[in-house]
Amino acid sequence: MSNKKINIAIVGLGFGAEFIPIYQQHPNANMYAICQRTESTLHEIGEAFKIEKRYTSYDELLQDPAVDAVHINTPIPNHGEQSIKALKAGKHVACTVPMATTVEECEEIVRLTQSTGLTYMMMETVVYAREFLFMKELYDTGALGKVQFLKASHQQDMDGWPNYWPGLPPMYYATHCVGPVLGLTRGEAEYVSCFGSGTISEDLQKHYNSPYAVETTHIKFKDSDLSAQVYRSLFDVARQYRESFEVYGSKKSVEWPLIEGNPLVVHTAKKPEPEIPEEVESPDYARLLPEAIQHFTTRGVYDADEHQHLSFTQGAGHGGSHPHLVHAFLDALVHNTQPYPNAVQSANITCVGIIAHESAKKGGEVMRLPGFTLSK
Repeated sequence: MSNKKINIAIVGLGFGAEFIPIYQQHPNANMYAICQRTESTLHEIGEAFKIEKRYTSYDELLQDPAVDAVHINTPIPNHGEQSIKALKAGKHVACTVPMATTVEECEEIVRLTQSTGLTYMMMETVVYAREFLFMKELYDTGALGKVQFLKASHQQDMDGWPNYWPGLPPMYYATHCVGPVLGLTRGEAEYVSCFGSGTISEDLQKHYNSPYAVETTHIKFKDSDLSAQVYRSLFDVARQYRESFEVYGSKKSVEWPLIEGNPLVVHTAKKPEPEIPEEVESPDYARLLPEAIQHFTTRGVYDADEHQHLSFTQGAGHGGSHPHLVHAFLDALVHNTQPYPNAVQSANITCVGIIAHESAKKGGEVMRLPGFTLSK
């Protein structure tokens, strides 16, 4: 392994604090700086993790020549603008999902990475969760046979969440279900068709002028016979938190449990009917990581639940994905390779959701992904 060290600055210390000790213990990272607008939180986290460089101003942080890369964990509406600023300042970018909230911001991020040679990675947890890595291993080894169909969902009760969340159209934040269906085969979405279903309360509708309780999207893959279905709900739908991913192959299929915590179900073709399904506990994939950060796949940063970020608690620890995300980003920077998902792939994944909502407003009209989201 290379001894190269990357100076990392984490921006946003709610969910972002989960990543601090992972960077501190990764052999290729120097956990250099943190940034948070609330000064009391900034210093509390800084003291807890012994980080000397602290910024309340993002713009000031970007002026620090020692910062090699920023890891952005701020609210969704800030992602596009802050990623663009960082790339213009000459910094590599890792950013929590989604990439941005407009097609135009996604296009600018892609343009900047292409013109500067800097690296961008959208830190999509699902495509590094142990369940996804299990299915990816089955795909890569040929155990699934020919993949015939993919399906994913992200259902979450966002009632009471503050700021920009009330009434958010479900597909505006669809990367947790779009990411895995495209990520398994490293496919690209060519066009989509989306239908809205049901209605949320009038109080919620007024924020985005969007009535839909559920949005369901069909994705047609480019240069492939594959399509996928993804669906999302955020308000006024009775459902336990669920980020599901299912793959149907000619030899094996894998289905997500209906209740969080239950095993995956693997179906094997050509067995006697009662023997086709088998419950399987997904293995952990810590072995893919540097030894110093392997233990982070099975526990969060904080031992006490009351200190964990709500998205981490609701999301069942994000499937042990956090150290894999950190390692994928750093490994790409150290070896000058492209992480998954890179800027173009992240734009494709994110724009599926943005464009799907426009399709829903047009009664399911087929809408194509813009050319900048495709690799060729």
